[in-house]
Parts: sequence; structure tokens; C-alpha cells
Amino acid sequence: MNDREQRGLQIAALCQIDRKGSVYLVPAQSGRGKYTVCPDHDNPHCSCPDHETRGVVCKHIFAVRCVQKREQSMDGITTTLTQTVTITEEKRKTYAQNWPAYDRAQMHEKEKFRSLLHDLCEGIEEPSAGKGRPRISLADAIFSAAYKVYSTVSGRRFMTDLREAHAAGFIERMPCFSSLMGCLESEAVTPILTAMIVQSSLPLKSVEVDFAVDSSGFTTSRFIKWFDHKYGKPRQEHEWVKVHLMCGVKTNVVTAVEIRGKDAQDCPLLPDLVKTTAKNFSVQEVSGDKAYGSFKNYDAISAVGATPFIPFKTHQGFSGKHKLWGQMFHYFMFRREEFCQHYHKRSNVESTFGMIKAKFRDHVRSKTDVAMRNEALCKILCHNICCLISAMYELGIEPEFWGEKGDAAKIG
Repeated sequence: MNDREQRGLQIAALCQIDRKGSVYLVPAQSGRGKYTVCPDHDNPHCSCPDHETRGVVCKHIFAVRCVQKREQSMDGITTTLTQTVTITEEKRKTYAQNWPAYDRAQMHEKEKFRSLLHDLCEGIEEPSAGKGRPRISLADAIFSAAYKVYSTVSGRRFMTDLREAHAAGFIERMPCFSSLMGCLESEAVTPILTAMIVQSSLPLKSVEVDFAVDSSGFTTSRFIKWFDHKYGKPRQEHEWVKVHLMCGVKTNVVTAVEIRGKDAQDCPLLPDLVKTTAKNFSVQEVSGDKAYGSFKNYDAISAVGATPFIPFKTHQGFSGKHKLWGQMFHYFMFRREEFCQHYHKRSNVESTFGMIKAKFRDHVRSKTDVAMRNEALCKILCHNICCLISAMYELGIEPEFWGEKGDAAKIG
């Protein structure tokens, strides 16, 4: 009995499976929703991702088969429950971790973070000085804002850390806590932060060749309100900032990022993410979920010499009009297990978002659209620097930014 059969027995024994005409509604083990199972003997089908991606008989189909046997035999319930008791848990696959290097990276992360962030900010070109009282430099303002996001505390409580950074020589002038918010409010800061994210990924360009793409949201303190006509009462929910990014699957470093409206679709943004990544990295594979499946995206990935590993939706099929699409469709249909080994590198982009949200929070404190976008970019920049610190101890990489051209490589 394989693992899927064992889990199917567990579902059949412990969950309520309802029949609706010729199909069955099987609860997900995560407790979120139900899957529709058509238990046809010759061509069974389930709406779960495991069956749709791999094309195998999933645990939900096994659960329905068990229920059908139960319906045919009065003692089927006893048999099923007895079998469930004897199920042994599958041994979870684990991966080796260089714990000594991890411990050193964590113990020295804060001091290394300030040093690397300072080096990145040295590439920021200062705008021409205007009239009036001298303003704090743009490099100091962005350093302070990014460091504040790294600390995860409020602007007022962050001032102690900022005084220490000033004493250590990482900034020339001490800004007020309100100046940090003013920096994030500037639209001119957005392209600078985006360029810094790209620049912070470059020390790992010899390591990363396979990439994954996805999007996720960060909640805000603002609410959207509307009147629900169906139930006749007002409702509200948090607004959120939607971040689209591409990351390497080995170090989880972010190589390209786009922040658009919260309702922006994923599919049209992939070509820009691929193009930005390919400017600095040798891209061999790009993994994405079904939302990214389109001829245009296949062309964009193929144009940089990479292979797309994007599973096909149930209504998508072979197309002779697009050569690469047809090749990957046959690969997906006839070499499914091998295809999935490449495709599931996409899980690393989920890990990347998890790392960012766990370490720097899953929400933004800012109130305006520009500030929320810049704060989300600061979170990604902080994540990249932390990835570099881990690579310094685990891979022996010494990060260098802006190349050897010095001032010629400045941004602003």
C-alpha cells in the first residue's frame, strides 16, 4: 500500500464524504475547502492539484473508492477503521543543513547587514542641492529607512539603533524619525530601491541558474468598505500590496521585482521579470504555476535561452501553432514525474515569501500607496542582504557592489 492509499484510508475513516449525483465531495486534509471526485473506473478525476498536475490516482480518489466499498458491504466500516489503525507515518525527507555556518551567519547578521547596506547606499547619486537649509543625504535617508524596516519596530523606538549606526560611521547625519517616513513617501525612491534589489543579487550570479516566479500580498492598515447586497449589510477587508518577484531556487535571492495594483494579474508581468533577471544571470529554467501559462510567456523564457516548466490547465492542450508549447505539453503528458521534479523547484519562491514575511512581517505600516510600495521594496532588499550574509558563511562569497567603475555605476 503506497502513501496515497494510506492517506485515502485516513480520509475515508475520519472525514465526512458527501455524494452529489455522480460525484463525491471530499474535504481537504488541510481543512480548507473540498475537492470534487469523479470515481469513473476507466478515467477517474479529482480537482486537487496532485491529480491535475501529475495525472495520478490521488488520495481523494482512493478515499472515494473506500467509501464505495463501504456502501457495498455492511462490514466495510470495520475493515476500513482497522486498516487505518495499522497505518505507519511516512518518514519525512530531510535535507542536510550546515549548522555551524548558519549559526555564525545568524550571530553576525546585524553587523554584516549594516555594512552591506552601507556599501549598497554608496552607489546612490545625490541630487543637486537646492536653496535653503541643507537636507540629509539621499544615501543616509535610504539607509535609515531600510534599516528601520529590518528592525521591524516603530520609527521612534528605532532611533536607538540609528544612533548606534551613526556612531559606527554608517551615516553622516542623524535623521529625525519623521524623516524616515518622508523618505518612503517619495516616488523618486522607488526606482532606486528596485535597482538596489537587483544590485544586491549580483554577487550570487555564479550560483543561481534556475529561477521561480510568483506573487503574494502584504496587508496594510487601510480598509476597503462595501455594501453586501446579498446579505444586506456593510462589509470591510484590509487593502494589500501585491508583490510579483522572481528568485533563485538555491539561495532564495530575489533577482527581479514588480509591484503593481492589488488586482494586477500574474501572467502579463512574467516577461519583464525574466528580462530583468537575464540581464545579469544565466537563466536555464523558469518555474511557475498554471497562472503563467501563455504563448507570450513561453516566448519570453525561450528568448533568454531558458526552459519553461509551467504545468498545463485542464482545458489546455497541444498546439501545433507554437513549437515550444507543443514540446512542453508532450513533456508534461508523457514524462510527468520528470517534469514535476523541475516544476517543483517553484516551491522555493513560496519559501522566499515565507522568509520575508516571517522575518520582516507580513504587513506594511505605511498609509499612502507610494510609501506602502517602497516599504515592501525595503523588505525585499533586507531579505536579499540576509541571503548574501548566509552565502558569505556557507559558500565563502565576498559581496562587491557597483563593479569597478565607481561613480560611473551610481544610481539616482
